[in-house]
Amino acid sequence: MDKVVICGLGAVGLTYASKLKDVCELKILVDETRLEKFKKNPPLLNGEKVNLDYILPTASWNADLIIVSTKASGLESAISYIKNFVGENTIIISLLNGISSEEKIASVYGNDKVIPAYFIGHSAVRTYNSVTQDGVGRIVFGKNARLEKFFKEKHIDYEIPEDIIYSLWLKFTMNIFSNQTSAVLNLTFGEMKRSDKFKKFAKKLISEVRQIGEASGVKGLENLEKDAFIALSQMVDDGKTSMLQDILAGRKTEVDIFAGEIIKRGQRFGIATPYNQTLYDLIKILEDKS
Repeated sequence: MDKVVICGLGAVGLTYASKLKDVCELKILVDETRLEKFKKNPPLLNGEKVNLDYILPTASWNADLIIVSTKASGLESAISYIKNFVGENTIIISLLNGISSEEKIASVYGNDKVIPAYFIGHSAVRTYNSVTQDGVGRIVFGKNARLEKFFKEKHIDYEIPEDIIYSLWLKFTMNIFSNQTSAVLNLTFGEMKRSDKFKKFAKKLISEVRQIGEASGVKGLENLEKDAFIALSQMVDDGKTSMLQDILAGRKTEVDIFAGEIIKRGQRFGIATPYNQTLYDLIKILEDKS
């Protein structure tokens, strides 16, 4: 594996583009509008210009690995854009938040090509085309020998859990109770850690996720609350969640793939989700305000 395509040059995409650009044959997949934008104003990581090799969706290039790292709102376009880059042995990983992007990609390109994955690490700060990130983080993915060999050879931090589906739902749970609540209350990770009232509220959100997860067939969720608070404890105190950053910057959030997904599944399974519904409504009001 040496030919890699990254689709989505936000905080996570740019972080991994900078790590991979000198150790493999890397292409950044963009549309014509973004191509012109990046030509005029190259992306910056920690204040340094990152020179990258861009490619348009109309090109044809057989990739060994495709990393999808768009926002949720860009997933549909990304699925279309990568068409000319998916070959017989291509592996696709999605670093999008939420629990549904793999299903959507696999519905077009097949389950055999999609390895469940996500990014976990210190939060990044994005302002326009500039990203600040301290380099602490790793890609967590399901068992796959080729992918493991690639990341090991390229010295990219990774983790392969025993149960990738549980791990995905644990990350999803973090997004549900920390991203959404912080966006409404303007809390840093440290403020969330120190607040017993926050933790009491978070437990109610986690309970809703656990009920939905169990109805969805996810195993091992009896440890979800404990593991979620352990994950919170490992975050940098002055860090801000991506959703809080979106609200502060006047951007649309990913609430539809967080609370929106829980609400949708709750309706399907007949499970009440009042706490996620409340956060969903409040975040939509904040989006309109901005």
